[in-house]
Amino acid sequence: MTTAPVTLDIDGLLTRTPTVRRRLDLTRPVPRSLIEECLRLALHAPNGANRQNWRFLVIDDPATKAGIARYYKAASDAYLAAGPPAAMSERAVAGVRYLADHLHEVPALVLAATRGRLPRDAPLAQQSGFFGSVYPALWSFMLAARSRELGAALTTVHLAHEREVAELLGIPADEVTQVALLAVGYTTGGPGFRPTPRQPLDEVVSWNRWER
Repeated sequence: MTTAPVTLDIDGLLTRTPTVRRRLDLTRPVPRSLIEECLRLALHAPNGANRQNWRFLVIDDPATKAGIARYYKAASDAYLAAGPPAAMSERAVAGVRYLADHLHEVPALVLAATRGRLPRDAPLAQQSGFFGSVYPALWSFMLAARSRELGAALTTVHLAHEREVAELLGIPADEVTQVALLAVGYTTGGPGFRPTPRQPLDEVVSWNRWER
């Protein structure tokens, strides 16, 4: 039995689906049926040439999550030690640290991958299509999850140890490329999120010609 959907119109859903790290409920299991609902909706996302090369691996086994978490923690620590981007707030850094410390406790992880591997010298258009054919489905999953009182954090940090994680999960690394990882759980602190803060439109949009 699934939970009642969050009452949000489409604009509300689009503006109130943030990356959720510290507000993931680490104590409440997420039913497999609920994750399958979100994935079923995610499969309707657009993708390159409608090839549907995406593959999704859901991990809810504690020992397997712990194995992934060890690689994730090592990669996250190295990322933060190298210095996070200047635009990254202290709050965001704290969220990254929190997720790295608690990934093994997150109720479910959804690993997104795609069949095939790019050559090292793949042209930009090929790279964009290869990875861009998976991300719309990930965003659709996050929207579907939010409408079901779930939160998610999309991360690529573990890809620093892609081969090790592939071996842990039985993924044929020469045939399948991991794209991203979603940490999924119910949320704490009440059902609502404020609209995510973003830059003013006139700072990021120009018309007909690039403007600095």
